[in-house]
Amino acid sequence: MLILARVDHGEAYANLLLGSVLSRARLSEADAGLATELVLGTLRHRARVDWTLAGALRRPLSDLPPRIRAVLRTGAYQLIFLPRIPAHAAVDEAVSLARTLGHVGTAKLANAVLRRIASEGERPLPAGSPAERIAVENSHPGWLIDRWLRRFGDVETEALCRANNAPARPTARVNTLKLQPDEAVERLHDAGITVTRTAIAEGLHLAGPVSDRHRIVMEGLCVMQDLAAMLVTHVLDPQPGETVIDGAAAPGGKTTHIAERMRDRGRIIACDIHTAKLERLRHRVAGMGISIVEAHEQDARGIGRAFPRQADRVLLDAPCTGLGVLRRRPDIKWRVQAEDVTALAALQQQIIQGAADAVRPGGVLVYSVCTTEDEEGQKVVEEFLREHKEFRLEMPDLPDAFRSAVAASGAALLLPHRHGTDGFFIARMRRRADI
Repeated sequence: MLILARVDHGEAYANLLLGSVLSRARLSEADAGLATELVLGTLRHRARVDWTLAGALRRPLSDLPPRIRAVLRTGAYQLIFLPRIPAHAAVDEAVSLARTLGHVGTAKLANAVLRRIASEGERPLPAGSPAERIAVENSHPGWLIDRWLRRFGDVETEALCRANNAPARPTARVNTLKLQPDEAVERLHDAGITVTRTAIAEGLHLAGPVSDRHRIVMEGLCVMQDLAAMLVTHVLDPQPGETVIDGAAAPGGKTTHIAERMRDRGRIIACDIHTAKLERLRHRVAGMGISIVEAHEQDARGIGRAFPRQADRVLLDAPCTGLGVLRRRPDIKWRVQAEDVTALAALQQQIIQGAADAVRPGGVLVYSVCTTEDEEGQKVVEEFLREHKEFRLEMPDLPDAFRSAVAASGAALLLPHRHGTDGFFIARMRRRADI
């Protein structure tokens, strides 16, 4: 409850706080799984849960304290989406928590509201506009549904929402500096984890008790990473002996992948503006047996001035809304607002403009963002290319399973409902050799 209350109040990110709490609580695997389901499931389906709660309450849900909202939401989520949990158990637990976190009056409120939902069932979906019905049924903010309906239409918008609400399949990248994929498969099988190979040679789909805290991850043999994020490094295509700049490197997932592809030969300049994140990057790099990464506390907007024409390749995995990773971080749906898309697009334009001069003549610039929105992807690149005639888009060489993501222009847009990955925009540009 406290996790949801803090997330609701804007005090924490769900994935970080949940991981921290679970690591300290030392719960059994089953209890940790249920706690994760309650937190992430309630966030995934919050609008639908709130719709039903609104029909059972006599005052707005927003008028209640964050902790009591969290109690009601979690209780209603169990009643609507988790039939394996007996209704009386869900109600009794919520009432007990409402008393502990509030007072006798909030306990009575929780009892009345949740017993009504248990008796009457979920409130019928709104009968208004298609946008309202899709937003409530699929628990996405209305402003985002309006955007997607204009862009994708009804059928694809609902498919995207459903994909976002399905937990992402755990995917790992093998650290090929230490282990070959076949060896990793054998090690994971021995640990009781079911493994499926993917269209990316070093990528593995996993099923079983695996997380960032699994031994094979802690030993630096594998990294938990989505296939779309792996494809970014494939599009960059770094080669041994080159100088590569990672412009927004922390926490290091793509930086370490670049080093693996370079066989730990050459130079990687890993830049970030956050000192603490850079320290974690250094620790991660060392644990994976990588020696060619230099961590620099550097704003990506100044990379061109700091490292003029020094890089064979520059990766800009820019800060963005994160609307492509809702499968993993459902709280983003409720944290991001429409105006954030515009604000971040302006920052992204500053970053790509400021980093371009770091690319040597004939070198490659890759721009990527983990978002679904054109303003942060395609439009940023289009504006950049209008002002920088010395760069041109190149068609990336993706595995067959992902080639449908590549538009005629050469930029790629991966989407959860189409490609089974996180939502990512990736564009590869080359600087003319004579400029």
